[in-house]
Amino acid sequence: MMQWREGTVEQVRGRWPGAVEYAVRLAPDGAELVRALAYTALVGEPQVGDRVLLNASALLRGLGTGGLAFIVAAPDRLPADPEAPEGHIVKARYTPQQQMFMAVDEQDSPHHDVMTGPLAASGDLQGMPVVVADLHSALPAVLAGIRLDRPQARVVYLMTDGGALPLAFSRNVATLAEQGWLAGTVTVGQAYGGQHEAVTLHSGLLAARHVLAADIAIVIQGPGNVGTGTAWGYTGVAAGEALNAVGTLGGRGIAALRVSDADARERHRGISHHSTTAYGRICLVSADVPLPADRSEFGLLVAEQAHAMVRSAQGALRVREVDADGLDPALRAVPVRLSTMGRSLDEDHAAFLYSAAAGRYAARLLES
Repeated sequence: MMQWREGTVEQVRGRWPGAVEYAVRLAPDGAELVRALAYTALVGEPQVGDRVLLNASALLRGLGTGGLAFIVAAPDRLPADPEAPEGHIVKARYTPQQQMFMAVDEQDSPHHDVMTGPLAASGDLQGMPVVVADLHSALPAVLAGIRLDRPQARVVYLMTDGGALPLAFSRNVATLAEQGWLAGTVTVGQAYGGQHEAVTLHSGLLAARHVLAADIAIVIQGPGNVGTGTAWGYTGVAAGEALNAVGTLGGRGIAALRVSDADARERHRGISHHSTTAYGRICLVSADVPLPADRSEFGLLVAEQAHAMVRSAQGALRVREVDADGLDPALRAVPVRLSTMGRSLDEDHAAFLYSAAAGRYAARLLES
């Protein structure tokens, strides 16, 4: 059940493309001040003093996923209709805030000729490297690894719909795009707000290659993954399905491992079961599994786990060792704060190092 609240905007706390964060004083007594996020494409930009209606469900339950109040409407300041509405693809379908977009693959798209042309129509990624990861926090680390060797590579991020649906929720994506680390973004499935919209991951990958001229693509769900502590009940299973899509389309699939040397939960120690299930059980095609060269006790543990996963995998996985020299300085130079499951780079160094190794491996495929 959704928990509604009403409040008054008291302060603008921050803004980035597509979103504004506010401090909102809750009614009726005004005793509580909460953080509230507005997606400007949905509700416009409320002003200080405006009355707003909030979805406070996750905030009131203290959840990490979606743990903010979200502005549903500023009823006294409704945004104007778009001047030239176009597009026929509905996302967040059959919810009160469903929206219509021009998808890159729909008939009226200016890119429809490309998407129906011989390369896209036949499903040909031309061997493009595609890095797939479980957690959204891996994105800047993968990019750091790519840019260490190929700073001019055109990299496109595809956000799937396992976590946040609006791309605007991610400040990291906004900053990485502004800094030129991303050549474009595509939101697929029910996710929305990218430079391009795509109905499926398959058409999104083809758009990345043939519309945005990507050298490398990265596929990761948005922020706010969901897990249940069960073998199959987590949104990261889609990472295995993403590799299947890459293989079907003739891309070069690269499985970025979810690794931790700090997570207290045994199922996430070394290689997380999220990776061993998605890549070892769900992936049915060939894919590369990069490991940074590491002869420490922890590095040997991860290598042993990776080889065990490969031996029992449904698909044809291959472990690839990657030179780790320079990866740590590259991670420390990213223009966003690195954080995974609430832990910083120094608190869970391996989590970012293994993602960066996957990025470096992808970059080196461009040289071969």
